[in-house]
Amino acid sequence: MRKCLHHISAVLLAFCSLIFSAVFLLGNAMPEQFSVVSGYDLKLNGAVRVNSQNARKMSSTPVVKLSPGSSYSASLQLFGLFPIKDVTVKVVDATTVIPCGIPFGIKMYTDGVLVVGMSDVDTPDGPKNPAKSAGMKVGDVLLKIDGKSVNTTEQVAGILEKAGSKTMSFRIRRDNITFDMRFSCVKSVNENCWKAGLWVRDSSAGIGTMSFFIPGKNVFAGLGHAICDVDTGDVLPLASGEIVSARIYSVVKGISGEPGELRGGFEGGSLGNLSINGETGVYGTLNKTPMASKPMPVAMKQQVKTGHAKMLTTIKGSTPQEYDIRIEQVRYNDSSPTRNMVIVITDQRLLEKTGGIIQGMSGSPIIQDGMLVGAVTHVFVNDPTKGFAIFAENMLKTANTVSLQQQTPAA
Repeated sequence: MRKCLHHISAVLLAFCSLIFSAVFLLGNAMPEQFSVVSGYDLKLNGAVRVNSQNARKMSSTPVVKLSPGSSYSASLQLFGLFPIKDVTVKVVDATTVIPCGIPFGIKMYTDGVLVVGMSDVDTPDGPKNPAKSAGMKVGDVLLKIDGKSVNTTEQVAGILEKAGSKTMSFRIRRDNITFDMRFSCVKSVNENCWKAGLWVRDSSAGIGTMSFFIPGKNVFAGLGHAICDVDTGDVLPLASGEIVSARIYSVVKGISGEPGELRGGFEGGSLGNLSINGETGVYGTLNKTPMASKPMPVAMKQQVKTGHAKMLTTIKGSTPQEYDIRIEQVRYNDSSPTRNMVIVITDQRLLEKTGGIIQGMSGSPIIQDGMLVGAVTHVFVNDPTKGFAIFAENMLKTANTVSLQQQTPAA
């Protein structure tokens, strides 16, 4: 009898430990907030159940009849029995967009210049680095020198050379904090010119994939991740920019350890202007519609599920094609807003031509059950058949801020 009780106790302890661990992990994996389209209640796939009874008690209006802009609290429970956490549910308007998958050229000009490197200057007194000694760091954004705005490397070089040994004021932005530092340049004995000991970069250009645009508002979204400096990995600060039509001419196939790429060129005139280079992609306004296609609703993150889906992308010319993929994982956690899904390319046509996901495909829209669910963002370097994707909901939130900027009158 004692052995039986001991065995039962051990089983119960193991079960409780398992449930506790599952609840803890799910609590960390679940976001603090979900959005639902007006007319729907929050539902999640898998073992997590949603209890909205508290919302019903607090309001006489059923949650499915709440108007956009409303919100309520819901409890997440494992198997409907074990509490995980309470979340806020925001009610939003249904939004339809035009999925694209077309290549587009990006011309971007920075707000200030980005410090991408430091190097000593050979002087008569030995190697010196005035900028580094003053506290400047790689990744800093240089905004002004002696009160003069600088947006190009040529402007920086010209001001430094003209100033000579004069002590100057440098306006720096670091981690969204702006401050000033003062130092003077030194003369290079090798190049016979005045130098600060820093390398800067001022603009960027390349080809990516447009994810979608919002009809009627002419707002577009692309890439699914920020444009970053190739050396520092820092997000390039946008001052201005435009997007242009592009065409894909060839493909460099991706293999393990060596990402491939789409090779193409700019063609035609401007498609629109850039407004945002942010964590979830690039956004702006169109001056002409890039393609005609059927509008499609945007899925909320809880509507995305593992299994079969389609990816729209262009690997030749300027016309996108649909390819089969599989969504292998769905991640609700907000800690990495561009890596919400793990996807696998299953279409043999695409695998034969590209090896999987390659550079230039970032932003390729993902469609599941007649909804836009996300866009490709990153490739697994050691396995190009796999990659990450962002929720379309995350991109739509940023795109809507562009719409609000359009509606806000200038001061």
